[in-house]
Amino acid sequence: MDVAATPITFHKPAAAPAAAAERWRVADIQALLELPLPELIHRAQSVHRQHFDPAEIELATLLSIKTGGCPEDCGYCPQSVHYDTGLEAGKMMDVVAVRAAAEAAKASGATRLCMGAAWRAPKDRDIDKVATLIREVKDVGLEACCTLGMLSDSQAQALKEAGLDYYNHNLDTAPEAYGRIITTRDYQDRLDTLARVRQAGMSVCCGGIVGMGESRTERAGLIAQLANLDPYPESVPINELVKVEGTPLADVDDIDPFEFVRTIAVARITMPKAKVRLSAGRQQMHEALQALCFVAGANSIFYGDKLLTTGNPEAERDRALLKRLGLTSRQA
Repeated sequence: MDVAATPITFHKPAAAPAAAAERWRVADIQALLELPLPELIHRAQSVHRQHFDPAEIELATLLSIKTGGCPEDCGYCPQSVHYDTGLEAGKMMDVVAVRAAAEAAKASGATRLCMGAAWRAPKDRDIDKVATLIREVKDVGLEACCTLGMLSDSQAQALKEAGLDYYNHNLDTAPEAYGRIITTRDYQDRLDTLARVRQAGMSVCCGGIVGMGESRTERAGLIAQLANLDPYPESVPINELVKVEGTPLADVDDIDPFEFVRTIAVARITMPKAKVRLSAGRQQMHEALQALCFVAGANSIFYGDKLLTTGNPEAERDRALLKRLGLTSRQA
């Protein structure tokens, strides 16, 4: 059968588990993943050009405002108290330090600062402190994003009132693979937090991690979960596992790089108006692979010296690569 020439049809049942109409079946997404790579990239680039300037990249900076000591057992995370990775827990950054980081991020070309804290779920007093930081970031002139763990309704509302633009809460993987990676919270917990963020009126940043030993079908399952959210996330970070010694996933086999590109392309096709972010794992990627991801529809990167607790390409190297590719960044 000529897969490239075979039209893909989509089934739309009455409802999906996330309380949204299921626009994309896992089988349909897997069929996309199995297309010849040139055909898949052509489809993704065609969709991309309908909604974005293909030469424009969003630059976002990620800042760990509270590192380590997390009670969750996420198998990929060096910040978990369950694993000995040599990472020491730290206190929450103060306002002066966060403002300085925001000013440096803006000066280097970033338009969004995402603040991450290693909590399972913040306490209300933590939210009060983060709200102050959000106002500082907004005062600098950047979009503000936070990833703080699970939220209550009142906490989500407080973050919105402080001016938060985006809340990041990744699904990580497909529902059927989730229990192999995390046991300290349920998949539904993540969906509930995303619903609270939406209810509060904030935009959603939500993606996942590939290369954790999952199958192609499970990768399709992750994309299906994201694409069938109603609405789908405005920002979709696609992370490649960064293997950290001491975590359960330190010795998992590497994902095929072209499989990663396929995942980017399918995210673009199924969530056409989202910013698809080439996120964690970029440091270990060859520049040619990063370029292929941009061609496949990625139009956002985490930019700067650190990606929470794992390395990220230095800003100068990022700028040099974008210049060589003829790509430009959106200015704040």
